[in-house]
Amino acid sequence: MKQSIRGLLATAFMALLITGCAMQSPSVVDRVPDQDASRLLSQAEQQAPEQAAKTRLEAANILARQGQRENAFDAADAVDENMLSESDRVRWAMLFSELARGMDNPRAVLRATQVLDDELPMQANQQETLAERQQWARQALDQAEYTKVSIPELEGVEIRRIAVALPESGPLSSVANAIASAMRRHHDLRGDNVQLNFINASQYSLDEIYQRAEQMNAQLLIGPIDKGQVTQLEQRNSVPLPTLALNYGNSASNQAPQLLQYGLSAEDEARQAARRAFQDGHRQMAIMVPDNAWGRRVGEAFWNEWQSQGGEITNAVRYNPSSAVANAVKTALNVSGDRARLGNIDALFLLALPEYARQVPPTMDYYYAPNLPVYATSHLHEGRLQTRLDQDLNDVMFIDIPWQIPDAAVGGEEALPFYSTYAELRNESDASMFRLMAMGVDAYELGIRLSDLSALDGMNGSTGTLRLSGDGRVYRELPWAKFQNGVPSPILIPGLLNDDQ
Repeated sequence: MKQSIRGLLATAFMALLITGCAMQSPSVVDRVPDQDASRLLSQAEQQAPEQAAKTRLEAANILARQGQRENAFDAADAVDENMLSESDRVRWAMLFSELARGMDNPRAVLRATQVLDDELPMQANQQETLAERQQWARQALDQAEYTKVSIPELEGVEIRRIAVALPESGPLSSVANAIASAMRRHHDLRGDNVQLNFINASQYSLDEIYQRAEQMNAQLLIGPIDKGQVTQLEQRNSVPLPTLALNYGNSASNQAPQLLQYGLSAEDEARQAARRAFQDGHRQMAIMVPDNAWGRRVGEAFWNEWQSQGGEITNAVRYNPSSAVANAVKTALNVSGDRARLGNIDALFLLALPEYARQVPPTMDYYYAPNLPVYATSHLHEGRLQTRLDQDLNDVMFIDIPWQIPDAAVGGEEALPFYSTYAELRNESDASMFRLMAMGVDAYELGIRLSDLSALDGMNGSTGTLRLSGDGRVYRELPWAKFQNGVPSPILIPGLLNDDQ
């Protein structure tokens, strides 16, 4: 249950009004009671093939709901799908294709979606979802054939000279400064024999930046950070130097073979939240996002991923961040009178900054929806301990980088990637810039690993588990946490997801 402090605060919100606009969009899945997945997998080793396949499928479902995506993938991969009943084979295909897509494994997706060729009985939304995933897998494999990242001039070569192009003035200068200072500090602490040369990207065009980097005899370029410039680069047939851009472009695909892209994408976080909510068994979602360009982009990313899973968006609210919370929650939760009507809602996705986010759960409590699961991005977490304020976020599940939630992510600070750098930066940095500093550390680590691209697949970084896709985009898989007593806590311990906690 939520903290009683919410009840004290909830009534204060009822005088506050906000305008929100509702939108729209069915599905069903059986909930499997939590069991010991390891025990099930051990049992499968002793069972006849038909029962073993079903047991492994149940174990994979449990592991997926617990967020153990790689273990869930391995369990699903070990299932002999031909031993399953038709309905279980469809369940397996939905789960395995989702896990495989999340791990950027198009060949496994194609294996799962072979059920489409067998014309098994399934719901229309399941067929649509599997067809979309099959199309993605085929496109990914086709694209990999001609745009798969390849940097032959760096293969097996020790990287000693890196040029970094970041703006020292303009709207991105404070972001760039945090990234650059973290790169310098991490470089110094590592004691690498690597020369870092910084270029003021505010003063030069893209072509001039590359000219200066080549004059420095750089082996690679880290930057730019401007989204428009990254879009320009990914539309080129090639780039003059191997490049790790610190943002993602807007193009549908990256055409430049030696261009990698890495950043802190809110859209990626939204897609991971959609996958997690679906794995937890939810199918009908309400969403609340800010009524601005950022909110629309992130909301659309969540919406598209959620529907690709086979879920339904039943209510969507775009709220004014500077207005009060009450009417946004009323619209999102179908409030009639003083009570939420949750017949077609089993979870809420929330994109909000801390001050706004802290008002949402108390308002939900007021409308008799204290146990509705809430999934959120990292943006509601300031990254520093504020137990009193964050009591109002109790039971909210959110995603964040390991450096911001060490206890939940890896079991404690000393187990974090690049701990010595973490310890120094955490003591000195502004909390609002800490994620960017973690990004700077990972950008440096990615850069010095470009001579062995296989090292980028599953790299444990400050900002998550990093994976390199076929078109050069680096994606982050983030750990989950849940506020308890105002503190981000691990989400995978037994019973933590129970409503009676």
